[in-house]
Amino acid sequence: MLEKSEIETLIGRVALGDRASFSRLYDATSGKLLGVALRIVNDRAAAEDVLQDTYIKIWKNAQFYAVNGLSPMTWLITIARNTSIDRLRARRKGHQDVDTPGLELVAPGPTPEQSAVAAGEAAKLSACLDSLEEDRGAAVRGAYLDGQSYADL
Repeated sequence: MLEKSEIETLIGRVALGDRASFSRLYDATSGKLLGVALRIVNDRAAAEDVLQDTYIKIWKNAQFYAVNGLSPMTWLITIARNTSIDRLRARRKGHQDVDTPGLELVAPGPTPEQSAVAAGEAAKLSACLDSLEEDRGAAVRGAYLDGQSYADL
Protein backbone atom coordinates (compact mmCIF):
# COMPACT_ATOMS: atom_id res chain seq x y z
CA MET A 1 0.00 0.00 0.00
CA LEU A 2 1.26 3.45 -0.83
CA GLU A 3 1.88 6.10 1.78
CA LYS A 4 -0.73 8.80 2.39
CA SER A 5 1.34 11.47 0.63
CA GLU A 6 1.89 9.23 -2.40
CA ILE A 7 -1.85 8.64 -2.78
CA GLU A 8 -2.49 12.38 -2.43
CA THR A 9 0.10 13.04 -5.13
CA LEU A 10 -1.51 10.48 -7.43
CA ILE A 11 -4.96 12.03 -6.91
CA GLY A 12 -3.46 15.43 -7.75
CA ARG A 13 -1.97 14.06 -10.95
CA VAL A 14 -5.25 12.36 -11.84
CA ALA A 15 -6.91 15.78 -11.49
CA LEU A 16 -4.52 16.94 -14.23
CA GLY A 17 -5.57 14.04 -16.48
CA ASP A 18 -2.48 11.87 -15.95
CA ARG A 19 -3.54 8.37 -17.05
CA ALA A 20 -0.40 6.67 -15.72
CA SER A 21 -1.08 8.08 -12.25
CA PHE A 22 -4.69 6.96 -12.53
CA SER A 23 -3.52 3.45 -13.38
CA ARG A 24 -1.10 3.46 -10.44
CA LEU A 25 -3.84 4.76 -8.11
CA TYR A 26 -6.14 1.99 -9.34
CA ASP A 27 -3.48 -0.67 -8.76
CA ALA A 28 -2.78 0.62 -5.25
CA THR A 29 -6.37 1.05 -4.07
CA SER A 30 -8.71 -1.14 -6.10
CA GLY A 31 -8.42 -4.16 -3.79
CA LYS A 32 -9.58 -2.19 -0.79
CA LEU A 33 -12.34 -0.36 -2.68
CA LEU A 34 -13.59 -3.63 -4.19
CA GLY A 35 -13.76 -5.02 -0.64
CA VAL A 36 -15.87 -2.04 0.44
CA ALA A 37 -18.22 -2.46 -2.50
CA LEU A 38 -18.45 -6.23 -2.07
CA ARG A 39 -19.28 -5.90 1.61
CA ILE A 40 -22.14 -3.52 0.83
CA VAL A 41 -23.69 -4.97 -2.33
CA ASN A 42 -22.86 -8.59 -1.40
CA ASP A 43 -22.53 -9.65 -5.06
CA ARG A 44 -19.22 -9.99 -6.88
CA ALA A 45 -20.45 -8.85 -10.31
CA ALA A 46 -22.31 -5.86 -8.85
CA ALA A 47 -19.28 -4.94 -6.74
CA GLU A 48 -17.08 -4.95 -9.84
CA ASP A 49 -19.58 -2.66 -11.58
CA VAL A 50 -19.58 -0.40 -8.53
CA LEU A 51 -15.78 -0.36 -8.60
CA GLN A 52 -15.81 0.74 -12.23
CA ASP A 53 -18.34 3.49 -11.45
CA THR A 54 -16.24 4.51 -8.45
CA TYR A 55 -13.11 5.02 -10.55
CA ILE A 56 -15.07 6.94 -13.17
CA LYS A 57 -16.20 9.28 -10.37
CA ILE A 58 -12.64 9.53 -9.06
CA TRP A 59 -11.38 10.42 -12.56
CA LYS A 60 -14.06 13.06 -13.04
CA ASN A 61 -13.86 14.55 -9.53
CA ALA A 62 -10.18 14.32 -8.57
CA GLN A 63 -9.84 18.09 -8.90
CA PHE A 64 -12.24 18.47 -5.96
CA TYR A 65 -10.08 16.44 -3.57
CA ALA A 66 -8.59 18.72 -0.93
CA VAL A 67 -5.63 17.75 1.21
CA ASN A 68 -7.01 18.18 4.70
CA GLY A 69 -4.73 16.12 6.92
CA LEU A 70 -7.02 13.10 6.80
CA SER A 71 -6.25 9.96 4.88
CA PRO A 72 -6.93 10.22 1.14
CA MET A 73 -8.24 6.65 1.42
CA THR A 74 -11.15 8.10 3.40
CA TRP A 75 -12.14 10.14 0.34
CA LEU A 76 -11.76 7.15 -1.98
CA ILE A 77 -13.65 4.80 0.36
CA THR A 78 -16.45 7.35 0.74
CA ILE A 79 -16.90 7.45 -3.02
CA ALA A 80 -16.96 3.63 -3.19
CA ARG A 81 -19.37 3.42 -0.24
CA ASN A 82 -21.77 6.00 -1.66
CA THR A 83 -21.68 4.39 -5.10
CA SER A 84 -22.40 1.01 -3.51
CA ILE A 85 -25.32 2.39 -1.53
CA ASP A 86 -26.71 4.04 -4.66
CA ARG A 87 -26.53 0.66 -6.40
CA LEU A 88 -28.37 -1.02 -3.49
CA ARG A 89 -31.08 1.60 -3.44
CA ALA A 90 -31.58 1.33 -7.19
CA ARG A 91 -31.82 -2.45 -6.87
CA ARG A 92 -34.35 -2.17 -4.02
CA LYS A 93 -36.50 0.16 -6.08
CA GLY A 94 -36.53 -2.35 -8.93
CA HIS A 95 -34.36 -0.42 -11.35
CA GLN A 96 -32.37 -2.59 -13.68
CA ASP A 97 -28.91 -1.83 -14.91
CA VAL A 98 -28.27 -1.66 -18.63
CA ASP A 99 -26.81 -5.17 -18.45
CA THR A 100 -28.46 -7.68 -20.71
CA PRO A 101 -29.91 -10.59 -18.71
CA GLY A 102 -28.04 -13.81 -19.31
CA LEU A 103 -24.93 -12.14 -20.70
CA GLU A 104 -22.81 -11.72 -17.61
CA LEU A 105 -19.05 -11.63 -17.90
CA VAL A 106 -17.25 -12.75 -14.80
CA ALA A 107 -13.80 -11.37 -14.17
CA PRO A 108 -11.27 -13.59 -12.45
CA GLY A 109 -11.27 -13.35 -8.68
CA PRO A 110 -8.73 -11.49 -6.59
CA THR A 111 -5.16 -12.63 -6.49
CA PRO A 112 -3.94 -14.39 -3.35
CA GLU A 113 -2.11 -11.20 -2.39
CA GLN A 114 -5.27 -9.09 -2.76
CA SER A 115 -7.21 -11.63 -0.71
CA ALA A 116 -4.60 -11.58 2.05
CA VAL A 117 -4.52 -7.77 2.14
CA ALA A 118 -8.32 -7.59 2.19
CA ALA A 119 -8.52 -10.16 5.00
CA GLY A 120 -5.95 -8.23 7.05
CA GLU A 121 -7.78 -4.95 6.57
CA ALA A 122 -11.10 -6.61 7.43
CA ALA A 123 -9.62 -8.02 10.64
CA LYS A 124 -8.31 -4.58 11.65
CA LEU A 125 -11.66 -2.94 10.93
CA SER A 126 -13.54 -5.65 12.78
CA ALA A 127 -11.27 -5.25 15.82
CA CYS A 128 -11.88 -1.50 15.82
CA LEU A 129 -15.64 -1.94 15.59
CA ASP A 130 -15.58 -4.62 18.30
CA SER A 131 -13.90 -2.13 20.65
CA LEU A 132 -16.99 0.12 20.49
CA GLU A 133 -20.01 -0.30 22.70
CA GLU A 134 -22.30 -2.92 21.17
CA ASP A 135 -25.08 -0.56 20.06
CA ARG A 136 -22.63 1.93 18.55
CA GLY A 137 -20.69 -0.78 16.77
CA ALA A 138 -23.94 -2.12 15.32
CA ALA A 139 -24.92 1.37 14.14
CA VAL A 140 -21.57 1.92 12.41
CA ARG A 141 -21.73 -1.51 10.77
CA GLY A 142 -25.29 -0.87 9.63
CA ALA A 143 -24.50 2.56 8.18
CA TYR A 144 -21.12 1.94 6.59
CA LEU A 145 -21.09 -1.74 5.80
CA ASP A 146 -24.74 -2.60 5.17
CA GLY A 147 -25.73 0.67 3.52
CA GLN A 148 -28.59 1.38 5.91
CA SER A 149 -30.00 4.87 5.93
CA TYR A 150 -30.48 6.99 9.03
CA ALA A 151 -34.18 6.08 9.02
CA ASP A 152 -33.35 2.35 8.77
CA LEU A 153 -31.02 2.59 11.76
